[in-house]
Amino acid sequence: MLEISVLLLPHGARWGLPEYATEGAAGLDLRAAIEEPLLLEPGGRALVPTGLALALPPGYEAQVRPRSGLALRHGVTVLNAPGTIDSDYRGEVQVILINLGKEPFLIQPGERIAQLIIARYERIRWRLVPELEATRRAAGGFGHTGRL
Repeated sequence: MLEISVLLLPHGARWGLPEYATEGAAGLDLRAAIEEPLLLEPGGRALVPTGLALALPPGYEAQVRPRSGLALRHGVTVLNAPGTIDSDYRGEVQVILINLGKEPFLIQPGERIAQLIIARYERIRWRLVPELEATRRAAGGFGHTGRL
């Protein structure tokens, strides 16, 4: 199991560390580390603090993803989904939420607002070539195989 160093900031201490909601959950629930409810008008967006700062090891990133229930029921989602937290970032994890719904949405203190996924990644080195290896698909994309 990977161990991640985490700093619980004073305004996040009340809500504790992110947790997995179930044994099979891939994402940890991030909570709104706010003192007062925050109104998110339709079309509005807000940067919501979580009260956490992470120290990810090299080769890992944290992805901030929407919660499906908020998206389905209220149209509230993560604007830059998935948001990426790099291994050398040491600031507070914050979530950019947007209300794509038709009704105002009130974010409550401590409410679960997003999920955090820890993922490995590879760094690359470019190799410039005069042409790419041919495949059957070639440059076909954006529905070129049809609906069925």
